Amino acid sequence: MLGASASAAALVGLGSWKSAFAQDARPLPGYAAWKDAGSMIVHSPNTIELRRGAMGDGAITPARQLYVRNNLTPPSADILKDSDAWTVQVDGVRRPRAFTLAELRGMSTETVTMVLQCSGNGRGMFPSKPAGTPWQVGAAGCVMWTGVPLRELVRALGGADAEAKFLTGTGGEVIPAGIDPRTRVERSVPIAALSDALLAWELNGQPIPLAHGGPVRLVVPGFTGVNSVKYVKRIALTADESDSSIQQTDYRMSAPDAKAMNPADPSVWQMPPKSWINSPLPEGGGLRAGAVTIKGVAFGGTNAVRQVEVSTDGGASWKVATLVGPDLGRFAWREFAATVDLAAGSHQLASRVTDVKGRTQPEARVENKAGYLNTSWRDHAVTVTVA
Repeated sequence: MLGASASAAALVGLGSWKSAFAQDARPLPGYAAWKDAGSMIVHSPNTIELRRGAMGDGAITPARQLYVRNNLTPPSADILKDSDAWTVQVDGVRRPRAFTLAELRGMSTETVTMVLQCSGNGRGMFPSKPAGTPWQVGAAGCVMWTGVPLRELVRALGGADAEAKFLTGTGGEVIPAGIDPRTRVERSVPIAALSDALLAWELNGQPIPLAHGGPVRLVVPGFTGVNSVKYVKRIALTADESDSSIQQTDYRMSAPDAKAMNPADPSVWQMPPKSWINSPLPEGGGLRAGAVTIKGVAFGGTNAVRQVEVSTDGGASWKVATLVGPDLGRFAWREFAATVDLAAGSHQLASRVTDVKGRTQPEARVENKAGYLNTSWRDHAVTVTVA
């Protein structure tokens, strides 16, 4: 982890970020109107993706290019007018109590750089066409969060209840009258995640905007984005998983032919190792025979990256790439680059990452009903034509 005094502005400035792309037909929703419209794909008011060709080079994803995924309509922007008054209740500890954001700001803070990725990133590559947003690679970014480490907050409150097995966060979205309260955004993760989790109020050194869960967001490094609950109002250390639908019957690795998601199936929690190439891309064109530099990003989920390899022949052979740019910690992604010689013709470019524990990105996706956790290097490969 970096110290809270790290210069977010300097890191955001690393590399060049391109936005010379035609604006999508759908306009940005009001709460995200400040985004770089030319870089984004607006799938719906609650699902906004960064174009693969707009990722450019850079260790940190600027907030204006960070994807958006909301499971419910965001609260009113009025909650940001007096953000210091926002309260978070902490339960499942010996001395439960509520904290205002003003109180949290007065505590010791940490900054963590991590990959924030939607569970369905890569869903659009499934031949089965699962229901849901057909994300490609742009439902992910690498960002810096600053806030209070939850482990310290729990320690200050006397420690967790003896029976606690899960860390459960509850969002502050408004549930309309008459709607089943189990539709609330409430996610539980194994309590071991407490050691790295934050109650954060800054994103890349600035107050978290409404689109990304401000004024306070639960941040769970190494886990998919749904587990980092936005607009968090309650943190609880619980004996059981939440009974919310988003926990019990959504975000499960259910079989493709299942009639419905089963609470007994594995929950979508930690992210496996994953990488993809951002340059060159098929739409870029203009490639000439000779030396070509392949660039992309790679991450290990809960572990640091050890090695990235690239292939120019669809996985028949591999070459070790160079990790470039800053190493911002085990939860962040690493940029990679490899210069290869390409003859005239068609080439399938692929990348695969291996983390420090020896887990390697697989060739095949894990087939599942909702199209979650697609880490297939073959799915993420690109075919380019060299003149």
